[in-house]
Amino acid sequence: MAANNRRMSGKKGAQVGSGGQRRKGLEGRGPTPPAEMRKGHKKNRVANAKAKQAVRRPTPRGRGGKSTSELVVGRNPVVEALRGGVPASTLYVQQFIDNDERVREALQLAAERGGINLMEAPRPELDRMTNGLNHQGLVLQVPPYEYAHPEDLTGAAADAGEDPLIVALDGVTDPRNLGAVVRSVSAFGGHGVLVPERRAAGMTAGAWKTSAGTAARTPVARATNLTRALEAYKKAGLVVVGLAADGEAEVGDLQALDGPVVIVVGSEGKGLSRLVGETCDVRVRIPMPGGAESLNAGVAAGIVLYEAAGRRR
Repeated sequence: MAANNRRMSGKKGAQVGSGGQRRKGLEGRGPTPPAEMRKGHKKNRVANAKAKQAVRRPTPRGRGGKSTSELVVGRNPVVEALRGGVPASTLYVQQFIDNDERVREALQLAAERGGINLMEAPRPELDRMTNGLNHQGLVLQVPPYEYAHPEDLTGAAADAGEDPLIVALDGVTDPRNLGAVVRSVSAFGGHGVLVPERRAAGMTAGAWKTSAGTAARTPVARATNLTRALEAYKKAGLVVVGLAADGEAEVGDLQALDGPVVIVVGSEGKGLSRLVGETCDVRVRIPMPGGAESLNAGVAAGIVLYEAAGRRR
């Protein structure tokens, strides 16, 4: 009877140990990746589908047209673009990528911002997308920029009950200069920037980054023909002021900055083109006692905008 009680007591005798395997199984495996990056997860399937559609979908045209989508390639450029608030639609991450600090930061920034699809892709696919560039396993897709129409800039001023203050760029091809001008226009209460459709800088990731986020609230319009757009502004009552080293007046003496005006800035090397220069109502110069031959577009526009803002207070 005692033997039967021992058999039915439920107590277990000594067992062979697990060798620490169970304890190892309880150890952490690092932070859980976002749902969009976990294979088999619903959000991962949805993100992949959206990303593929974005690549295949044709670009619609708006009033001012749209640029083409752009790819930012490489770990440092991708992280810097995300830090700088550059718009992004999809972050492509290479399968089995070495998970270093920059990769983790890129994933964290994309997740915190929201609205960015996270898509895992094999290396050959990323090589194809980037035409063989050294992408280091990270590729950020920047959506097409939707340009305003030149009339939208004067319309924005009318809606605010203000005289239009617009900057037009003639032959400026460096996106960083465009971004700097956008930032200055925003800082001094301007109503937008006008650029030609061809042979000019557009709103690329570099321009977005230089604008320090102000491109989100300062419109950039694109004109098929800059000269005709300036002539249309003149008919609407705006004074077209061109910046030139040999201008007939100094910027500090220009009374036109008090009212509706469009300031035209040429390239650092060539200045204003002939047709644009002939279209201007007046050409002004910025006095430079230090003897510099010229200023880049971002600095020149900032000086004139500061003068105009002071007169409009």
